[in-house]
This record gives sequence, C-alpha cells and structure tokens, in this order.
Amino acid sequence: VQLQASGGGLVQAGGSLRLSCADSRRTFSNNGVGWFRQGPEKEREFVAGINWRGGEAIYSDSVKGRFTVSRDRVKNTVYLQMTNLKPDDTAVYYCAVARRAYMSTDAREIAYWGQGTLVTVSS
Repeated sequence: VQLQASGGGLVQAGGSLRLSCADSRRTFSNNGVGWFRQGPEKEREFVAGINWRGGEAIYSDSVKGRFTVSRDRVKNTVYLQMTNLKPDDTAVYYCAVARRAYMSTDAREIAYWGQGTLVTVSS
C-alpha cells in the first residue's frame, strides 16, 4: 500500500484547505479511512474518519463543525475539507486506513499510514 497525501500548505487563520489521499496500488474501499495529525511537540491525535460506505463520519471535538471528511470509493481517495483554520491546527496531517470497516480513533487500529502533509496556519 502506498498512500499519497496532498493539499497541505501555508494559510492564514480563518482560511481553508482541502487535503486528499489516494492509493494507486491497492483499494481500501472496504476499510474505514480518515486523518490523524501531529503538531509541534505533540503526540499524534485523531482528527476525523469515515466508515467503508462513506455514510458515517466521526470527528475530534477540536475540529467538529469546521472539518469535513469524505471519500470516493471509485477513485480510492479520502478527503479532508478544513475551514476556519486556526493556528492550533498547525500540524503534519496523516491519512490512515483502518484495520476494519469502521474508522477508529485509536492509532493502534490503523493498518496503513500515508506519508503526511504539512499544514501551517498563521495568525
């Protein structure tokens, strides 16, 4: 599995970004998928995830109402639309494929990780 994440960059507070993650070698259509992040001097934390059907999404409290996770099973791609970004959102964002059909907030339940994309939010 080779997960390729893209869409990170530098944005001002209040701005928006859209992250994408795709795997050109293997389908993850039967797995939960989502995103984690790791900020400077912080542990990796769950951000958002969606089940294998794309019908049920979960979010961390810190991003709920601002971020939206979605997936395209045909394109084998998962997205993270981020709005009203805050400096605290600055982190490397990692896409993740769960071991099961439903996404987990526990990093130990992740089968595959993307390489990460940096999001920097300036104040």
